[in-house]
Amino acid sequence: MTPAAGPRAVVAVDIALCTVRDGALHVLVGQTRTGPFAGWWTLPGGLVRRDETLDDAAARELSAQTGIRDVYLEQLYTFGHPARDPQGRVVSVAYVGLVPPERLDDVRAGDKYAQVAWRPVADLPALAYDHASVVATAVERLRGKVAYTNLVYALLPPAFTLGELQSMYEAVLGRTLDRRNFRKKLLSLGLLKPLGRTRRGPHRPAALYGFRRRRPMVVEIL
Repeated sequence: MTPAAGPRAVVAVDIALCTVRDGALHVLVGQTRTGPFAGWWTLPGGLVRRDETLDDAAARELSAQTGIRDVYLEQLYTFGHPARDPQGRVVSVAYVGLVPPERLDDVRAGDKYAQVAWRPVADLPALAYDHASVVATAVERLRGKVAYTNLVYALLPPAFTLGELQSMYEAVLGRTLDRRNFRKKLLSLGLLKPLGRTRRGPHRPAALYGFRRRRPMVVEIL
């Protein structure tokens, strides 16, 4: 991003787009082509236009630079250290986003990036600007929210097994959950509906479930 000339700060958006891959939480990063951090990895983002909202800017930049659209996006935090961008005074409004694993093939690199890649949040390359702090804040937010909301629905397809649901929680949280207690709690909350179908597994067919509501709800899960 290149700030406008002059003494005033400009506003940008940066997006920590997360998914679960190979049983671990991943974030999407792009390798920049130009600028003071050419060759470095960064989060997708860019400057906010004069005639658009912050939410619209985040959705636009995400679509233009990664090809991903129509996913869950939530405003995360404002990063405004005066030295965060060597090109000038840039205040960044960061977002956290979620994309289900079946949509990972939708990703493509926009003109800002030589390539884009999914990287485990536990093993990131060096990130430009303050984007390591953005990712850390996003991970903390996600791990907090899955405990008291149904937000994990944004990572799952319409039909899933209880095993797949638990695996998704464990990947986001970075820890193992007790199988019996987890299933008992989830089934008691009324969030899930049985679909009357099964999926073949390695041992025996597993019942398929779906979320009754695929929109954010506050509910104590963990």
